[in-house]
Amino acid sequence: MSSSLSRSLARSPRLVLAAALCMVSSFAAGAEVDETAALARQLAEIRELNKYVPERALPRLLAIEQEGRAAPLELRAEFLNQLANSYDSVGRRAEATAAADELVALGRRHDNKVALAKGLLRKGYMAYGRSELAESHRLIWEAEQLAQATDDINLKVRATISSGDSFAEEGNFPKALERLQLAVALARKHGDPTQIVMSLNALIGLYSQMREYDKGFEALAEALAAAKKTNSPGRMATLKHAEYILAAASGQYQRGLKALLEGLAIERGIGADSMAAYSLVNLADCYLKLRDYGNAALYAEQAVSAARALNDAGLEATARLNLGQAYLALGRLEEGKRHIEAGMTAYENLGDQPELQAALVEYGQALERAGDLPGALRAYHRERKISNALFEKRRQRAVLDLQEKYETDKKQREIELLRSENKVNRLQQRIWWLLAALFALASVVVGLLYRKVRQANAKLYAKNKELKQQSVRDPLTGLYNRRHFLDYMRTQPQPERQAAAAEQCGALFLLDVDHFKHINDTWGHAAGDAVLTAISASLREILRETDMIVRWGGEEFLAFLPEIPRAGLDEVAQRILAGVSAVNITHGGQSMSVNVSIGFAPFPLCCGELVLPWERAVNLVDMALYLAKAHGRNRAYGVQGFGDPSQVCVEEIEQNLEQAWRKGQVRMSTVLGNQQDLRASA
Repeated sequence: MSSSLSRSLARSPRLVLAAALCMVSSFAAGAEVDETAALARQLAEIRELNKYVPERALPRLLAIEQEGRAAPLELRAEFLNQLANSYDSVGRRAEATAAADELVALGRRHDNKVALAKGLLRKGYMAYGRSELAESHRLIWEAEQLAQATDDINLKVRATISSGDSFAEEGNFPKALERLQLAVALARKHGDPTQIVMSLNALIGLYSQMREYDKGFEALAEALAAAKKTNSPGRMATLKHAEYILAAASGQYQRGLKALLEGLAIERGIGADSMAAYSLVNLADCYLKLRDYGNAALYAEQAVSAARALNDAGLEATARLNLGQAYLALGRLEEGKRHIEAGMTAYENLGDQPELQAALVEYGQALERAGDLPGALRAYHRERKISNALFEKRRQRAVLDLQEKYETDKKQREIELLRSENKVNRLQQRIWWLLAALFALASVVVGLLYRKVRQANAKLYAKNKELKQQSVRDPLTGLYNRRHFLDYMRTQPQPERQAAAAEQCGALFLLDVDHFKHINDTWGHAAGDAVLTAISASLREILRETDMIVRWGGEEFLAFLPEIPRAGLDEVAQRILAGVSAVNITHGGQSMSVNVSIGFAPFPLCCGELVLPWERAVNLVDMALYLAKAHGRNRAYGVQGFGDPSQVCVEEIEQNLEQAWRKGQVRMSTVLGNQQDLRASA
C-alpha cells in the first residue's frame, strides 16, 4: 500500500506540470484566436468607414498598426490595403504609395495571389487619381486575372467591377457591360447585399453613359432594396448620387433634386464631409438647370466653403463656377465674373483644359444672357483658342500614331524583303549548280520573282499615296484639313496692290455651327458627327469644285474661293446660310436642322498701300464670325474694305472690329439667314 502510494506521489509532479502546460497552451491558443477575430472585425468596420469618412478611419488604423503588421498573412494584407486607401483618400500620397508597394511585395514574397491582387488594385486606383489611365487599366486587369484564381469572392467582385469601369473609361462599352454583369451575377450568387450594391451601382453608371436609362432605374430599384439590408447609410448615400446622375441625364431634374437632398442629409448625418461637398456642388448645378438661382447661389456658397475645408482645388473651382453663374443670373455681375474667373484660373493651374473649355462656353452664354456682349465675345475667343489647341494636340497624336503604324509596316516589309532576297540567293546558288540542265526553269523563276517585286513596289506606291491623302484630308468629313490649307497658303506669293483693287478677287469664308455643344449634349457626339458630315456635303453642293473647303477645327469650316466677282461675296454668304439651314439631318430616329454663323472677306485685303498677309486676313474673318455669333447667330458679317487710309490703324481694327466698324474705319456688310431680301451694309 505504502509502496504504491509512494510511486503515485513520485509521478504526480510531472503529471501536474504536463496538465498545467496543456492548460496554458489552450488558453494561449484561445486568446490568439480571439485577438485575430477582433482584428478582423475592426478591419471590417474600418473598411466601411474608409469609404465614406477616411479622415476618421486613418487614426483607427494607426492605433492598431502594430497588431496589423504582426497579424496572419490574410489580415496583414487587408490592413496594408486599408492603410494605403486611407492615406490616399486624405491626400498623403507618399505614405499611400509606400503602403501599396509594401502590400505588393508581401504578395510576391509569399506567392499569395490575394495580397498581390489587392496591392495591384490599390496601385491602379492611385494611378487613376493621377490621371494615368493606361497604367491604371494595366494594373487593374492584371489584378483581375489574379483575383479570378482565388476563392475570395469579395475580391473577385471588386476586381471585376474595376475591370468593367476601366473598359468603360476606354469607351469599350460592350466589354464593360460584360464585366459588370458578371460582377452582379457573382454578387447575387454569393448573396452579400454589400457586394450587390457595389456591383449594381457600377452598372447603373454604365447604363447612364450608354443612355439606357430604363435599365439604369431597374438596377437602381434592386440596389436600393439591397442597401436597406446592409444597414449602411453610406451605401444608401452612394445610391442617391447614382439616382441623381440617372435622373439628370434623363431630364428628370425634380427627381434628381430630391435624391440629392436625401443623400446630403445622410452624408451630413454620418460626417462624410467629402461626399457632402460633392452633393452641394451637384445641388447648385441642379438648381441652375431648374433656373432657381437663389437656391443655386445658396448651395454653391456652401460648396465653396466645404471644398476649402477639404483643400480640394478642383471641387472649389467647380463650385465657384456654379456660384458665378448664379450671381450673373441674379444681376450681381461683378461678383459673378470674379467667381467664374477664379474657377477658370484654378482649372488652368490644374491643367484641366477640357473643363476650362466647357466653362468658357457656359461663361460666354451666361454673359450673353446678361447683355455683356463684349465680355461674351472675349470668352468665346478664349474658348476657341483652347479648342484649337486641343484639336491640334489630338491631330498631332493621330499623325504620330499613323507614322508609328507606317514605320511598323515599313519594318515588316523590310523583313519580308530580306527573306525574299535570301530565297533568291539560295535559288541562284542552285541555279549555278544546275545551270546547264535547268537554264530554262531558272529563267521562269527569275521572271516570277521580278513580277513579285514589281507588285510589291506597286503596293508600296499605292500605300504611300494613301498615306499622303490621309495627311491632307479630315477623316470624318473628307474635306481638306487645316494643315493642307496652311501649307498651300505658304506656297503662294504675297498678293500685290493691283490684285487687291481688281473686280475679280479671291474670298475667305469662315463658318461655325450654331449651338453645336447643345447638339452633342442632347443627342450625343455621334449626332454631332452626323451634323458635320451633312454640312460638309452641303458645302460641296453650294460651292464650286475649284473652291477649297477646309475643316478648320471642331465645328468650324473655312472656304477659300480663288476667284469670284468682288460684288458677289454677299450672295455666296446668303447661299451658304440658306443651303445649310435647308439640310434635314436624320440621326437615331431624330430629325434636326442647323444654322451657321459666317465671317467673310475678299482676298487679298488692302488698306491704302498695305496689303494684308493671308494670316491677318483670316484673323479679321474670324473676328467677323464671332461678331455674327454675338449679334444673334444665323447670319454673316463681311469685311468689305477699310475707310480713309490716313485715318485707319489696322492694328486697332484687329483689336476690336466692332468698335472700328462703328467709327467708320472698316466697311462691313451683314447678311441675315432665312431672310434673303434683308441686307444691311455700312
